[in-house]
This record gives sequence, C-alpha cells and structure tokens, in this order.
Amino acid sequence: MGKLKRFSIVLSSLLLIGTFVFGLIEWFRFEIINLNVIFAGCLSLSFLLNSITWGDMQGEHAKDELDMHIKTQSAKIGYFILMVLAILILVISEGAVNFNEMTNLPLGLLVCLTFTVLPLTEYFYSRKYK
Repeated sequence: MGKLKRFSIVLSSLLLIGTFVFGLIEWFRFEIINLNVIFAGCLSLSFLLNSITWGDMQGEHAKDELDMHIKTQSAKIGYFILMVLAILILVISEGAVNFNEMTNLPLGLLVCLTFTVLPLTEYFYSRKYK
C-alpha cells in the first residue's frame, strides 16, 4: 500500500470518527440529530470508501479499462439504489401512495425526476456518438 493511500485512509478515518463522536455528543447533550453532522458523516464516509477503493479521497484516477468499467457499473447501480430510496422516503414520510394526498411537493418532484434523469442522460450521451 502506497504512502498516499495509507495517508488518505488514516485521514478520512479520523474525519469519520470525529464526525461520529461530535454527532453523538450533540445527540446526548442536546437531544438533537443535526443534519449538518449527518451530511459531514456521509461526506467523510465517501472519502474513506474512495480512499480504500482508489487510493485517494476524491477517487478520480481511473487507471485502466477495468477501473472505468467499475466506475460506470457502480454509478448505474448507485443511481437505481438512490431511486428506490427516494421512493421509500416519499412513501414513508407522507404515509400515502396517492400523489394527490402528498404535501411534500419538492420530494415528489425529486422522485419523478429520478425516472427521467438516466434515460435523458443516456439519450444525450448517445447523440454524441451517432
């Protein structure tokens, strides 16, 4: 393991642990779950996973065709997982499956957009090569 990869893993692990500890302190002391802490925790977790997988925190350096294939497939699978989670959050938070009864319109719009973003992106990207 290279020095950069080891440094990235240690740094992102410390960031994740620090964020987790800070969130626990706020939860026990003030009895709140801070959205900023959740956001920072997700960001530091992504840094850690990128460090483990690619060797740096940003994960932008694909070395060969296999790395590019891994990035492409994981992005597509991640998109569908995010789509399902958005639908579940909408149904659970609103407690209804009828769109006319829902009051959270931005989340409803987000769920609707999840069905169109991938096909629209694929369409414009395919036009580049045709």
